Amino acid sequence: MRPLILIALLLSTLHAAPQSVTFDGPQASFRWTLPQLNPDLPKDWTPYNFLVLELRASSPQRFFLEFHTAGKNIRRRLQPLPNVWIRAAVPLQYYRSPNRAGFDLASVGKVPRATFWIGTGGEYNPLNAIDAIGVAMTTPLNKPTLEIRSVALAKDDPGSDILDKKPVVDQFGQWIPAAWPGKIESLDQLKKAWAAESGSFRPGDYNWCPYGGIKDTNARATGFFRVEQIDGRWWFVDPDGHLFFSTASTGIGGGGGDARLQGRESFYQAMPPTDPNPQPNRRGRGGFYSWNLARRHGDSNDSGWIATALSRLEAWGLNTIGNWSDSRLWDAHKKAYVIQLRGWGMETGFLGLPDVYSEEWPKLVDKSAAEQCAPRKNDPWLLGYFIANEPPWPDRESLVVDIILERPDSATKREAKAFLAQGDTPERRKQFLYQAFDRYLQVINAAIRRHDPNHLNLGLRFGGGLPPAEMLKASKSFDVYSMNVYATQVNTKVMDDVHKAIARPIIVGEFHFGVPGRGLAPGLVQVKDQAERGVAYRYYVEQAAAHPAFIGSSWFQWVDQPVTGRMDGENYHIGLVDVTDRPYAELIEAMKTTHRRLYGVHSGKTAPFATRPRAQ
Repeated sequence: MRPLILIALLLSTLHAAPQSVTFDGPQASFRWTLPQLNPDLPKDWTPYNFLVLELRASSPQRFFLEFHTAGKNIRRRLQPLPNVWIRAAVPLQYYRSPNRAGFDLASVGKVPRATFWIGTGGEYNPLNAIDAIGVAMTTPLNKPTLEIRSVALAKDDPGSDILDKKPVVDQFGQWIPAAWPGKIESLDQLKKAWAAESGSFRPGDYNWCPYGGIKDTNARATGFFRVEQIDGRWWFVDPDGHLFFSTASTGIGGGGGDARLQGRESFYQAMPPTDPNPQPNRRGRGGFYSWNLARRHGDSNDSGWIATALSRLEAWGLNTIGNWSDSRLWDAHKKAYVIQLRGWGMETGFLGLPDVYSEEWPKLVDKSAAEQCAPRKNDPWLLGYFIANEPPWPDRESLVVDIILERPDSATKREAKAFLAQGDTPERRKQFLYQAFDRYLQVINAAIRRHDPNHLNLGLRFGGGLPPAEMLKASKSFDVYSMNVYATQVNTKVMDDVHKAIARPIIVGEFHFGVPGRGLAPGLVQVKDQAERGVAYRYYVEQAAAHPAFIGSSWFQWVDQPVTGRMDGENYHIGLVDVTDRPYAELIEAMKTTHRRLYGVHSGKTAPFATRPRAQ
């Protein structure tokens, strides 16, 4: 018990004078010397593993927590639960060294805690000469404030918690400490809203054929989706031979990215019931979104929410069911759909790279492809497969090799040691990693084609800008190049460079725009308000659609993330619908307008929407 007593003494005695700051302007930052915060804080933090803060943020916007040492500024993003005092035990390990866990950009790039998440990327340094602590925020909205009333160091984790009165989440999954117009106060109010929406469903006027292609167009029909370049512009071609531009949302289902409930039961006014019939994307105890769907459609009436989802897609002009959606929607056979394949050994690999030189790995890949692809090979509604999502290897090549060499013996480790015996340099480490990447693609792509020769390979959904030249060159093995682009628009030069390098059409697998509020963070791209979310959607999709190689986009995601965070801590206000299953009207109307225009924009007959969204 002695270490716990020492921690308690440390936390009780090292209280700083209260500090309060207001973030205003495009770049707002503040800095305090250690004595200003707490005269007992040492400069050498080497013996400690946590910086323990008691803080209250008025907004869920992310901010940087900075440590100033020897003329350097080491910063990490933090996103706290807002409007309440929290204890945030910040792991110092993510300032000292890179994260060695995870398998894609999201899981490598952030780590969840009970009351916040912390980013793991940036410059790494020993924390043995800290001069000051700072906070900063990029593009703050509505002058958010941050209060800090305690700063301490701890060797062992004291835990992170909400220090104000609990619960903070109501029975509908809404954030209790915040207020907003239209917040649900009763089930009767919610049922009236649902009934009004259900009575308004009308098919959209998008000139679609049954598959979602453009009726008045003709190309060679094969009975399956394919791609073709026609008069210098790429298109999907649907099974009946109509030109098809894909518009989608990810994550359409009953789960909604269920919150991490275990260990935080005191946060919630009521716990969602256990799902008696768990299905894909609805695991065990349901989240608040699935609870609200049960209230709307009945505990076991899956046909009700499926019918509502399909009616929305038709009305809103979304002709594709995006990845990570409930598989029961695929079988409805009223919409094209894509599948995110799994099971290549990535989750247990080296930052997502499986043990590709193992004799057993091709067998695992073949088994996974047989299970996932063979049953779908004759389905004309399947648009294609994504084989992975946001590989984190670019700019981490040397770290990936370090992890390979640090882990217990493996075939890939033996290959790496033999390769690096001829010279261990950063460039040779890159060469080794991208040789392994080539094998990764060859084995997976061949297995998919072996078990399903009929459907499109939609690629890896690269994160950010252009991947290294080696990865881009290898992408010629895909039918379509996919990337996730979180920005106000897709970079035209990147699309030009991709098309020049591999002559493949391009889709965006993820993008979104959000607003801080309702206890939720704005996501990766912030705009001013709900109306600007619609402006941003129109600008992003139409500007991209004007490019001759661009043939589809997929919004991330269908429903807002849980207010207390999903598995990695994200709690983004980025849904087409909220946790109570009510659509965001301004965004939906803007989407419908753009979707009516897409054929004209992509064919070059209509100028794309040109109004840029506002962030402040």
